[in-house]
Amino acid sequence: MKRIMFPAFLIFCMSIFFTLDAVAKTELTYADFFPPTHKQSQLAASWCAEIQKRTNGEVVIKYYPGGTLAKGPQIYDGVVSGIADVGLTVLSYTAGRFPVATAIDLPMGYKNGTQATKVANAVLNKFQPKEFDDTQIMYLHAHGPGLLHTSSKKVVTLDDMKGLKIRGTGTSGSVVAALGGSPVGKPMNESYELLQKGVVDGALYPAESNKGWKLGEVVKYMTENYSTAYSLAFGVMMNKAKWNALSPEIQKTINEINAEWIVKHGEGWDEIDKAGMDFFKEKGGELVPQSAEESSKWQKAIAPVFDEYIKSAGEKGVDGKAIIDFIKANM
Repeated sequence: MKRIMFPAFLIFCMSIFFTLDAVAKTELTYADFFPPTHKQSQLAASWCAEIQKRTNGEVVIKYYPGGTLAKGPQIYDGVVSGIADVGLTVLSYTAGRFPVATAIDLPMGYKNGTQATKVANAVLNKFQPKEFDDTQIMYLHAHGPGLLHTSSKKVVTLDDMKGLKIRGTGTSGSVVAALGGSPVGKPMNESYELLQKGVVDGALYPAESNKGWKLGEVVKYMTENYSTAYSLAFGVMMNKAKWNALSPEIQKTINEINAEWIVKHGEGWDEIDKAGMDFFKEKGGELVPQSAEESSKWQKAIAPVFDEYIKSAGEKGVDGKAIIDFIKANM
């Protein structure tokens, strides 16, 4: 009888051990629209790995890049509903939903991704926007200066913009309209085909996309409109219930990692902007300089974009001017 009971007892103990181990481990999913080869996708994957490492395997995150778990415009709602536990998306994909964060996207004349990312998180920390209350925001990051790229027509002056169909979403679409073009609001992952087939004449995007999204293969000109350069805010967020289920110690660890990855993302944007510029030139792309006089004209042309933001933000109870002033003071 003892010989029978001891193995049974051993099996019972082992089953308890493995049950407790399974309970202790939290497994999460992460949805991203960036292709797996993109620098920002690699940084998202390394964030997941770092969390697993520093929590000693208590939190394991399975990463789904390239829109395989949820498409870009559906990621935020997917995190809210629990389709994905963590997500990375462009906030402007859900236009009007984030009135505070939308100010980050305005054509402030951003110089680089490090600057834009710093500004984005400064806005998040300063204004603590309630628009994110249905998720737990990990951090924001933002790309380098969004410039005008065209496939067939060289854009030197404002007059050259008239009638051109330019891919742009959210605020970048408003910038296109203010400059005299016709905005086409399509996700980034559709841009290559749109340009290749001539559905659009160009697109507003940072230099990195010439390589990261291979757009340098289907555009010929890059207008250096740095004084009116916009950025786009990207949000990394976690499902609220999943975040609240984590221990305070693990939450603290993740927040520490978040602070480190903010810096990595900003520097990452700058690194790939350089690579994208090099790729654009290698493919025969031509830089189109902008004179000081023309630059001034473009700045005047986009003034209504700021006015419209202040108006629309005010309708949602947000002091848009205060946010714009804060951003300008922290650039």
